[in-house]
Amino acid sequence: MKSEEKTNKGDSAVYDYLEQLRISFDYYEHPPAPTAEIASLYWKDIDAAHCKNLFFRNHKGNQHYLVVFHYQQTIAIRDLETRLKQGKLTFASPERMWRYLKIIPGSVSPFGLIHDHDNHVIVFIDKNLQNFERISFHPNHNEASLVINFSDFRDFLETVGNNYSFLQLY
Repeated sequence: MKSEEKTNKGDSAVYDYLEQLRISFDYYEHPPAPTAEIASLYWKDIDAAHCKNLFFRNHKGNQHYLVVFHYQQTIAIRDLETRLKQGKLTFASPERMWRYLKIIPGSVSPFGLIHDHDNHVIVFIDKNLQNFERISFHPNHNEASLVINFSDFRDFLETVGNNYSFLQLY
């Protein structure tokens, strides 16, 4: 399904936001895929870098981080703590996910940043993703994947206004 076609699935604010930015996307509906491993079963014919998105909090719980990297990579939390230089990290609770991104576990996506009006969440993106022309994420629900151009993803990040950095994560 192309961006010109409306879908009733998920967070319509994502589609509206992308349309306002004139970011075209390809929409691929699939069965629920709460993990990247499950989603990879449905991504095999989609030409894009598919991402794993993890949502963390610091040990005090007063700062939250979205970490984005290629789904085929694995990252140990201790290594991530060293690379991000943000102190001890733990996975954020479902309540925190909802509070900041309006998403539930298994649906974490940078598109949730459209709901972070205070720009509280800091985003860390593996710099290797910059080598791909197209990139995919869930549209804030795990029954579909949206594919956009990487250059449009950068425009999206600039527009939502959250602090973000590209780092070597693995």
